[in-house]
Formats: sequence, structure tokens, C-alpha cells
Amino acid sequence: MIHSALINVMVKAARRAGRSLKRDLGEIENLQVSLKGPANFVSAADRRAEDILYEELNKARPGYGFIGEEGGTREGSDKTNTWIVDPLDGTTNFLHGIPQFAISIGLQREGTMIAGVIYNPANDELYIAERGKGAFLNDTRLRVAARKKLNDCVIACGLPHIGRGDHELARREMAELQPRVAGLRRFGAASLDLAFVAAGRLDGYWERNLKPWDIAAGLIMVREAGGTVSGIEGHDNALESGNVVCGNETIQTELVKILKPL
Repeated sequence: MIHSALINVMVKAARRAGRSLKRDLGEIENLQVSLKGPANFVSAADRRAEDILYEELNKARPGYGFIGEEGGTREGSDKTNTWIVDPLDGTTNFLHGIPQFAISIGLQREGTMIAGVIYNPANDELYIAERGKGAFLNDTRLRVAARKKLNDCVIACGLPHIGRGDHELARREMAELQPRVAGLRRFGAASLDLAFVAAGRLDGYWERNLKPWDIAAGLIMVREAGGTVSGIEGHDNALESGNVVCGNETIQTELVKILKPL
């Protein structure tokens, strides 16, 4: 299908960085047997991917600002447009050779997300969304799932790990949700969790303590697929709060009712 010039720029950057990550993934198995482990290698892969993304995006849209997980904020002469980029979302998965990771590119214009690309080079799934033009997976139009009852739903979540997050709160949240849903899932890459909601593979998703680059592209993906996204409070901006709850309107509302009081 024919995409806008903007989406073409984003897709080109994602695919080029994806080729780099896919080559690096092929080295992970060899490094797993090393006592030193592949952590340093993965950090280098992460930085390499971000450098590629910055080079491609800046070449096509010089002057746009750039916020990346690795390189931080790079001011541009154009103060109305900012790329928000995660070159490797799902680093722990990548580190272990688990093919559930993605490149996430979002474009924010005057405070509003207007375009997003999420690309998993391991399986060549490419998600795109542009404001007012819908969301797509490899050119197939996406719609969020239509289920209205939580007990029919599979819901994804984030789980805090060593040194990160409120473990006790996470246990309370799961205790509240587990008896009410068909299943809980933890996949380990926020951008893909959001993309899976947009694709109707998941009925909902929530997570706390995220960074803008984790969710920027995913937020517009869900909205353009007909879904609802907020923070835990239900009316707050997930990009600002770092907490996200999403699904179709009914399921998102139900999740907020359960999670907000905890």
C-alpha cells in the first residue's frame, strides 16, 4: 500500500536499524556460553541501532528534535517536532535470544503523537500508524478486540524486576486481576504489548513506570486501531505519567476501575 512520505521515512529508518539488530541477534547464541555473557555486546548493539535511527531520521527531517533511550535528548532547530525513539525495546529478551523485541519510533508534534512505527526484525512484523489514517500490520488494517467482559479477556502487564518498581503493588494488582480474566501475560516489550492490543491479539495491557520512548509509538497505534489509552488514573496522559492502561473503551474502563484504587 502507499504510505505518506513521513511514514516512509520512519519505515526506512526502522528497517535499516532492524537489519543491524538481526545480525547482532545471530551472535547472541554464541555469546551465551561465555561466563562474561553478552551484556556488553547488547549495549553496543543498542547504541549502534540508535545511531542508525538518528542518522536516517535526521537526514530526512533535519532540525527535528530527538529523544532516544541511549543518547538522551538532542535539541533541534524545529521546536514543534520531536522523534521519540527506543532502538531496542525488550533488551532483556534480546539478551537471552528471545525474539520478542522491537524498534519503536514515534513522532510528537506540538505535544501530540502524530505517527508511530514499531518493528520486530526477528519476525519482520511492521506496525505503522498515522493520526487520522488508521493503524496497520504489514499493510493489514488493525482493530482492537471487541470483547466486553473481562472474564473473556487476555490481558498483558509489566512486572517489576530486581531493583526496579514496586513489587508489592504489582502483586496486589495481579491478585485483583487474576480471578477476573481469562489469562495474564508478560511479554517483556512495552511497544509490542501496545501493538498487540492494537492488533486484537491482546484485549488490554497495563504497566507502570515506563519511559516516553517505551510507549510513544504504541499510544498512537492503539488509538488509531480504535482503542482507548490513559494512565492509571483514567484521565491522565500516559506519556507524561509513565503509567499506561489500554484496551477497547469498555475493557480500558474496567481495568482503570480495578487498578486506580490500589
